[in-house]
Amino acid sequence: MIKIDKWGSPKLFFAVILLIVVVLIGVIGFRFFSNYTWVDALYMTVITMSTVGFGEVEPLNDNAKLFTVFLISTSVAIFAYTVSVITEYIVSKNDPKRVQYRKTQKMIHQIENHIIIVGYGRNGKQAAAKLMAYDKPFIIIEKDEAVIERYQNGNLFFLKGNATEDEVLIEAGVKNAACLICTLPEDADNLFIVLSARQINKKLKIISRASQDASYKKIRLAGADNVIMPDRIGGDHMASLVVVPDLIEFLDNLSIVGKKSINIEEVSFEDMFDTEKIQTIRQIDMRSKTGCTIIGYKSPEGDYIVNPEADTVLRPGSKIVVLGRPEQINLLNKEFNI
Repeated sequence: MIKIDKWGSPKLFFAVILLIVVVLIGVIGFRFFSNYTWVDALYMTVITMSTVGFGEVEPLNDNAKLFTVFLISTSVAIFAYTVSVITEYIVSKNDPKRVQYRKTQKMIHQIENHIIIVGYGRNGKQAAAKLMAYDKPFIIIEKDEAVIERYQNGNLFFLKGNATEDEVLIEAGVKNAACLICTLPEDADNLFIVLSARQINKKLKIISRASQDASYKKIRLAGADNVIMPDRIGGDHMASLVVVPDLIEFLDNLSIVGKKSINIEEVSFEDMFDTEKIQTIRQIDMRSKTGCTIIGYKSPEGDYIVNPEADTVLRPGSKIVVLGRPEQINLLNKEFNI
């Protein structure tokens, strides 16, 4: 994994320091052995190290000649090494991989409450697409370099590494992240990552994929807030299209793929009210203000109520789920600055 500091690389720093030391030795040596001025001593040191073949400022005595031999034998290789390192660094500054890596690191250091997606397979791509539609900041941890090279662009930020290693999770900003989504195909890997991430960040919301029924409970016990089984969801959805096809088709047409075309939205108590004063659904009168209909309520304890009564009390920490046309949802977002 590439490491970058303010000097560009440890090798560049070492080469520059080595060059400076040799120049200082040359200047002091010519000043001492030939009684040159400081400028003349610097000039002689530079032409000696670079082997350009210019003549001496003044004839050298025997001591100065011996010192020159010593300086040539020690400095030519160092000078060539330093030039090669600097050239390599300048060229690498324009390397797309390094440029993208620096952009990713800059993003990680600047943001908080971002989402980390582990793995960019089928489920990882779907998660990334949804987050992009909602303008949510996220970073993808992927160990397959071929996948990164194929999908790397200005909108996707990849961190190359194995997420089962704590160092990679920390480098991805798991300490400041809001959510971690594990989409790896192997349940054992997801289990290990969930366990590690939960130890690093106790407040992190963790969503993990599971392929086997036996893994579901284990991943939950490891610290995952939600465990999704894609195969079970897919099979259930297909069967539902046989049993209640019109209902499922209607639900599929409820768009939740982006802010501009959304039909369903959740609103927290804190978004609706600046104070902790208790109010009811009837009092907020959302239907007349925005045209949206409240179809669900989640209490601060996590209990869900479908189609809540008008006298349902809204308390700090609660949320409501509303349904409406895109223009009504947009009005709702403007009303509550969501």
